[in-house]
Amino acid sequence: MSVTRTEPAVVNKRSSDDSQPHHILTIDNGTQSIRALVFDLKGQLIAKAKVPLEPYFSKHPGWAEQYPEYYWKSLSQACNELWANPAVEREKIKAMAVTTQRGTVVNLDKSGQPLRPAIIWLDQRKADISEPVKGIWGAAFKLLGLKETINIFRAKTQSRWIQQQQPEIWAKTDKYLLLSGYLNYKLTGTFRDSVGSQVGYIPFDYKRLKWAASWDWKWNACGIKKEQLPELVNPGDHIGTVTADAAEYTGIPKGLPVIAAASDKACEIIGSGGLSPHIGCLSFGTTATINTINNKYVESIPMIPPYAAAIPNAYSTEVMIYRGFWMVSWFKKQFGLREINVAKERGIEPEQLFDELVNSVPPGSMGLMLQPYWTPGLKNPGPDAKGAIIGFGDVHNRAHIYRAILEGIVYGLKEGRERIEKRSKVKISQVRVAGGGSQSNAAMQITADIFGVPVERPHTYETSGLGAAIDAAVGMGYFKSFDQAIATMTHVGDVFHPHKPTQDMYERLYNEVYLKMYKQLQPLYKSIRDITGYPE
Repeated sequence: MSVTRTEPAVVNKRSSDDSQPHHILTIDNGTQSIRALVFDLKGQLIAKAKVPLEPYFSKHPGWAEQYPEYYWKSLSQACNELWANPAVEREKIKAMAVTTQRGTVVNLDKSGQPLRPAIIWLDQRKADISEPVKGIWGAAFKLLGLKETINIFRAKTQSRWIQQQQPEIWAKTDKYLLLSGYLNYKLTGTFRDSVGSQVGYIPFDYKRLKWAASWDWKWNACGIKKEQLPELVNPGDHIGTVTADAAEYTGIPKGLPVIAAASDKACEIIGSGGLSPHIGCLSFGTTATINTINNKYVESIPMIPPYAAAIPNAYSTEVMIYRGFWMVSWFKKQFGLREINVAKERGIEPEQLFDELVNSVPPGSMGLMLQPYWTPGLKNPGPDAKGAIIGFGDVHNRAHIYRAILEGIVYGLKEGRERIEKRSKVKISQVRVAGGGSQSNAAMQITADIFGVPVERPHTYETSGLGAAIDAAVGMGYFKSFDQAIATMTHVGDVFHPHKPTQDMYERLYNEVYLKMYKQLQPLYKSIRDITGYPE
């Protein structure tokens, strides 16, 4: 392993320049936890408090829900734990911003109270779409061969499902918000949200970065009225100030400006220093992604739009592996109890022992190859896709499986890189990796070897929170531009360099095996579903 170290992260310590008068509070509400973070204007993490979350509960197979009040209560808990940290000086905190998981929706009544549990982005329920799209839109979709893509959007639209299955709830729905909009409302009392947070099955125009035009088919598909949605502002704009009630509940200073940030993935990109399409930003989170920021609207997969970036008038061109590092968490729960217990006894992080497990077997996992389609996509792969591991022999054990999982995820991200390069016509020459999985040196080295370029880890693990802090810092006028803020507040930590013999082997496995797996296995996936009734 070849690693160069440049600048260490600073966590739970006073800033190296403690004379700085301005600190930023950010709230990062992910799938697995909610974190309250304080950054200085050099991008150093002053302090953090983390509250684990129960990701969801499920009343029916495929459902994923959580109570909106649970998120608000957890936010308050994280903040109050933060204030107990002696490194935090509340009088220095001059602004805050919120970044959240994407695609989680909340129904509120006229008094601002939740009407039902939030439907989480992991939810798999589907609305009835037996009635075709009528009129000119229906004819256009049929002519252009887009009927299947549009029907997938219609089926996955949570608002339509609620209207069909819980009409009494929809009749009382005064506001229909994403989780970001809900938390911004609880903090400020205003229904405003960031353009950069709008990711989901909603009537949003991803190309023009605003609510869709009144004639757009999405309004009919979603069944939403514009007055049910929040006012949109750009990242860096002011949403409001913290109310007296919110201040009393959370301990956040009353009147603190709340600045618009963006979704967690979008914030991760700028928090990793990505401000150009030649920088590929990988996220090793529950969902693994590769993103680039581009001023141009570039669909990495035709008809699948890029999302709004965490800077105004820009796009995050993304390829997603839906269950990404969820597969790593799954492996640890099913097969990693020994490492977890030993780490607890030694007083070390379990990741250290899992890295030892990965490094106990050679690159290529002795021929095990994993296709990471545990949850299929709309296209490339299509809805028929399933996960697969091939190449088993009597030499293999759980260590080989674990390494094959990591390698398979990175193969998928490499394929995404090539797709983005082809569509954007820009070569990705730099790679930065954030998210929970980036803390594994073994995963970082595998990424460098498969991508064939040096792979950089940002100086702080909390890149989505840092990205939100950058939005707040620019919004407060502490920097003249996003370029200046990103250059000042983001830094490269460890750099992992590819090992040429390993790189060459991975290149052969990628081209000669991985890229051929889906085409060879797809007919079998269809047969499995037909024979066993495997759910769509």
